[in-house]
Formats: sequence, structure tokens, C-alpha cells
Amino acid sequence: MTTKPLTVVKCGGNPAVDAVGICADVARLVHEGHSILLVHGGSGEIGRLAGRLGVAQRTLVAPDNVTTRYTDPDTLEVVVLALAGAVKPALVAELSRHKVPSVGLTGMDGDMLRARRKSAVRAVVDGRTVLIRDNHSGRIATVRTELPETLLRAGYVPVVSPPAIDEEGRPVNVDADRAAAALAAALGADRLLLLTGAPGVLADPDDPASVRSTCRIAPTGPPDPSATGGMALKLIAAREALAGGVTTVRIADGRTPEPVSRALAGAGTTVRVSGAGTGVPVPAQAASVPQTSARHDRGEERGS
Repeated sequence: MTTKPLTVVKCGGNPAVDAVGICADVARLVHEGHSILLVHGGSGEIGRLAGRLGVAQRTLVAPDNVTTRYTDPDTLEVVVLALAGAVKPALVAELSRHKVPSVGLTGMDGDMLRARRKSAVRAVVDGRTVLIRDNHSGRIATVRTELPETLLRAGYVPVVSPPAIDEEGRPVNVDADRAAAALAAALGADRLLLLTGAPGVLADPDDPASVRSTCRIAPTGPPDPSATGGMALKLIAAREALAGGVTTVRIADGRTPEPVSRALAGAGTTVRVSGAGTGVPVPAQAASVPQTSARHDRGEERGS
């Protein structure tokens, strides 16, 4: 636990998300005394770098229509280069420009995010269900909080992204929304803000004005069928954070001015678990993370 209320902010990797604006808003809030941990993805930069390096990108579609980024060894290398070598330094530099000290980390640093690598993934190929065994992705199993807690107490903003580290000490790609949820729960955060390229959870996916002020998700199973793709995955991450004891989880627009402040003031969609409270807090030093999956939205991260 940190010494003052903590907000975990997830900066989506959708190119439409205003990462510069998010950093400016985070900096202003930090100067006002807020404690913030920033988590990021980078689907746009991953796609750009993969194209530049000639690494083919592939999407796996499971029998239940869940889509994920296929992470072969070459793609894993691109993910690490894009997140740790491009997106993260840009965020750290932007925070520094606003006189906010920050430290860029991956889940591997300090053994922070431990994941179980998926031994095989079911995918539908040419109408047949097959097993894909060379996919270097995983699901977060434990969180060690010593490193981010130390940085937060010292006044730094930790800037965290995938990859995590697997049972054999190797990097694995993990979903950045669920990484944010796991960190928020393990650190005892008061709020988790998932900033994305949409105004919130939409009642009608084709109508940007149909933002739900509140979205309830069942304690288990898939989320509301009207939430598809990356938004469905964000709802799964929200549920995991709430189950871990995070009081407030909000999905909000990362493209607007002062997006963090607006989300803190209630913009976007507040996620709640139907017929349940916030759950039991997860132990800080080795937090177990629920295992669930969902579809991905157009333009959102697939596994990072």
C-alpha cells in the first residue's frame, strides 16, 4: 500500500489516444499531490514497427470468437522493442518535460509481473479448430509490489508495460489492461482509469453518443454482449480489479483534453459487478489474478 490514495491510469495503445495530453494531465495532478502509476500499451507502435521490420502480424480467433495477438518469437521481439524502446521513453520524456520524475519499467523489472505462459491456444483456422503451441503470451499470475511502492513513496511516477516474465524466466506478452488491473489490485489502488479511444462503454457500438454512465458485469463469464472486442476485454480487466479490492473502475475517453481529470470527475463509464461488492483485497506482495478472457475491439490492443 502507498501512503496516500493511489490512482492507476491505463493509457491505451490506440493511436487516437492522446498520450501527450494524458501525460500533461497526470503531471498536473501529481503537482497537486496525487499519487499515480501509469500503465501503457502500444498497439499502434507495435503495428508500425512490425511493418517497418517486415514481421507479419497475425490475429488468432478462438472458437468463442475471442481474438488475440499471435505472439511468435519475432512478434515478441517487436512488442518489447515497441513498448520498452519507443512508447515508454516517449511517455517518460513527456512527464519529465512537465517536471515530473518518472521511471519506465516492464513487468519483468523487479520480478513485478509473473505470468503463466499459455501452453497452447485454440484457434479457428480455415473453419477447423487447431492448437497453436508456439504463442509467447501468458496471463498474469502474481504481482510483486516492492519496486513500484518504493518509487511511489519516493515521489516518482512508475510507467509500466508488458512484457511479464514466465515460470522459466522468459518474457511473455500479456494484456496491458489486465496488467493495469492486477497492479491496481495488488497496490491497493483506490481507482483504476482505463483511457481508450472511445467515450466509454456504448449501449450501441455504432453510436458514440450512447455512453453508459454505469455498466454492470456478471461476477463470472463473458461481459455484456453489446460490448465487443477491446471494450469487452476492458470490462474483464475492470472486473478483475474490482474483485481485487479496487473501489472505483472507470472506462473513459483518452482523446479529450484533461482526460484523467475528466475521468476522476465521473466522465465515461463506471464499471460495477452485478450482485457483488468490491471483493476481497488481494495481498500486496504476491497477488493472485483471476483468469478470464474476452474479445478485442477494433483499434484496441491485442495482448499488449
